[in-house]
Formats: sequence, structure tokens, C-alpha cells
Amino acid sequence: MDLGIKGRTALVAGASAGIGKAIAMVLSEEGAKVAVLSRDKERITAAAKDVANKTAGEVLPVVCDVTNRKRIDAAIAKINSRFGVIDILVCNAGGPPMRRFEQMVDGDWDAAYNLNLKSTIRLCAAVIPAMKKQKWGRIINITSIAAIQASETLILSSTMRPGVHGLTKSLSNEFAQYGITVNTICPGYTNTERLVGLAAATAKANGVKPDRVYDGWTQNIPAGRLAKPEELGYLAAFLASEKAAYINGVALNIDGGFIKTI
Repeated sequence: MDLGIKGRTALVAGASAGIGKAIAMVLSEEGAKVAVLSRDKERITAAAKDVANKTAGEVLPVVCDVTNRKRIDAAIAKINSRFGVIDILVCNAGGPPMRRFEQMVDGDWDAAYNLNLKSTIRLCAAVIPAMKKQKWGRIINITSIAAIQASETLILSSTMRPGVHGLTKSLSNEFAQYGITVNTICPGYTNTERLVGLAAATAKANGVKPDRVYDGWTQNIPAGRLAKPEELGYLAAFLASEKAAYINGVALNIDGGFIKTI
């Protein structure tokens, strides 16, 4: 299937590894010009090189802290200068730490807000004016199943990420008339570095080995396994495509059936 995004410009945040890198890889395979963002210069440079080598695509590494508005503006200017107007925005950021409510200090809430909600607001604000002008755009926000089914150990995620869902729906209503779609992807348990860290933290808190934690997760997933990062990449690429023009304002779980609500 031709997704119709060859030559389009995509910005993928949080793309040095895991889900973000996998999305960048698939978009590049489909012929999009891809700018990949991360705070870590060494890791994002290596990720961009890997994606470019595997896809023979145009990939631009950009060092950017998405919690900093000035650095977002500078990143957008750099991408515009190299590739032109950003057609596809993927808002992705690392998850906040695994803690319970009584373990929090005041700064934890501020940090999670800046990382997981305000960064999405700022990235959307930076690209929407140009998308409106050209009457085409795709915005894909990456959250988590913790935004659908609250977790007491991931309370920061379960508090901040639903705000992204509200933002997504509001933007989808306001900007659909300009050919812009705004959707959310909610990953379940996915085989990434982030999950390795969560497994280690959960194992330590419960006095068990990480393998026991993984077994507990997979037993509650009807598919009986973790997601592969590239599977999220395929979904993101479809939502970014011409074929998905009538999919707007939705939150899509990709979790092997973990969430049981209708």
C-alpha cells in the first residue's frame, strides 16, 4: 500500500531509541524526510545514522530538550531550513518515574507536566500555523495505556497523559477544517529500554526477579507477549498517511488486548 507520504517532512520527538526510533524508521522507509529529536547528542546522532543506513532515507538529528520552548523553536527553524514545512508531527517523550502518590515531592509533578503534557502543547503550537496554511497535517501524540487504565505505581503518567488526550480531541475538532488530523496512540507493554527499567524497579519493590515481573505482565495480555516497537511504527505511519484522512480525534490502544474496556 502506498501511504502517500513520500517526500513529506516528519518530526519525531524522543527518537533516540525505543518507540520514537521505531516510528522514525518506518516513516523513513515510507519515503518521508525525518527529523529526529532527543536531548542526548550522542544517542540521537547514532540513531539518525542507523535509520538512514537502514532506509537510505534523509534523516536529520536535532538535539532538543522538548521541555524548553526556546529550544523547540530553534529545532523547528533548523528542520524548516533543511527540509521545509513540517507535515507530520509525532509527540513522544520518555515516561515519568514509577512512584506511588506518597513517594512524590512537589517537583515531581512539575517535571512530569513539563515533559509529558506541556511539551506536547508546545510542539503542536509550533507546527500548526504552517499546517493550516498548507491545509494538510498529521499530529500523532504518543501516550500510554496508563492514560486509559490508571496505575497507582505510574500515577504521574496516569495524571498527565489524559491531558494529552483532551488536547488531542480539542485540536482535532478545531483544525479538521484545515486538513489536519490529530490522534493519540496508547502503547501497552512494549519491549523497550523504558520497560526494562520499569521491570527492574517493580522487581526491586516486590523482592522478586525481573523475569517474574515480565511473566506477570504477559499473563495479563491476551496476545501473550510484549509489543515490538516496530508495530507501533506501522500504526503511526498509517495515521500519518493520506489513507487515514478520516481518522481524527481518536485514541488507539496497541496493547495486545490488555485493556478490557469496551
